[in-house]
Amino acid sequence: MPSWMKIYAGKRVLVTGHTGFKGAWLCEWLLGVGAEVHGIALAPLKPSLFEALDLAGRMKHNVVDIRDATALSAKIKELRPHFIFHLAAQALVRVSYREPVLTFETNVTGTANVLEAVRAVGFPCSVVVVTTDKCYENDGRPRSFKESDPLGGHDPYSASKAAAEIVVASYRDSFFVHGIDVALASARAGNVVGGGDWAEDRLVPDCIRALTAGKPIPVRNPIFTRPWQHVLEPLGGYLLLGSKLEEARQTKSAAEIARYAQAFNFGPRPDANRCVRDLVEEVLKHWPGTWEQTHQEKHLKEAPLLSLAIDKAKEALGWQPRWDFAETIRQTVSWYREQFEGAKKSGSVSMIEFTQKQIGAYTKTLT
Repeated sequence: MPSWMKIYAGKRVLVTGHTGFKGAWLCEWLLGVGAEVHGIALAPLKPSLFEALDLAGRMKHNVVDIRDATALSAKIKELRPHFIFHLAAQALVRVSYREPVLTFETNVTGTANVLEAVRAVGFPCSVVVVTTDKCYENDGRPRSFKESDPLGGHDPYSASKAAAEIVVASYRDSFFVHGIDVALASARAGNVVGGGDWAEDRLVPDCIRALTAGKPIPVRNPIFTRPWQHVLEPLGGYLLLGSKLEEARQTKSAAEIARYAQAFNFGPRPDANRCVRDLVEEVLKHWPGTWEQTHQEKHLKEAPLLSLAIDKAKEALGWQPRWDFAETIRQTVSWYREQFEGAKKSGSVSMIEFTQKQIGAYTKTLT
């Protein structure tokens, strides 16, 4: 593994949202580098990557709603983690239209609850709050968003994530300004794909559900463009950012901490900014089938263009994406095919082993 990953070995690492798609991948990676992994989240939905990887039996699994400030604070006080990766969220745009108040309570107040609990505990730690590429005010112009661009959002999900970024900046400037006790950064990633995502109204899970049922893949907006990236790409960025925060915090140099206690974009290579049609057709190269365009509800506003500038992460952290668009989709579809077909094959590996194999393949690109 890269030398910087060794900072997590033997350390207490708290992942909020560990029962979700990205959280489960992150926990699996952290377990592999020898971290003592704790999670705070709602109970997992079914099916879930969390259950496929048997994470409940391999890490410290705590069912806590981040909207419950009292329970959350008590658990963080008990754990006193060295690192916190805050991923817990209501993460779906279309759900945010159905449940806007829940979305704001979870993504804004929930984030404030996490940071307030950290402030109250007063235990030295490094914190990475994960938001989204959709936190920017998107006017539809063809450009890549930089961390200095205005925040905003038309739909409740995007607006809630922009507000979460403001909460993070406020806590950093008001309470963690020197970063010596608590070093705080935020991370904005693109549209992640990868094995084990079963969320509703997400493109890759929609593809897999249709293909396993022998039906055409339903596609709402085939020409909309998104920054597609494998889930391991931003997770590697979060881990690298967390390690930089902690190393800087230990120097007790406010100037050094300030280099990393900021917002960072983690997006794919430029070639991975592809339209929905391109992604679906790439999936079909590895799992034959068909697709068809479906009706889009008129009141659901989605930006037709979205792209991230990642120069800051490259220059300040030395981070860059490793897998191109074709490899990203190949790795993603292979995970689902292994789960779908592996049970039928004698001597097939478990999904834990297969997931670890993919993490290992990606980690080799970092050394």
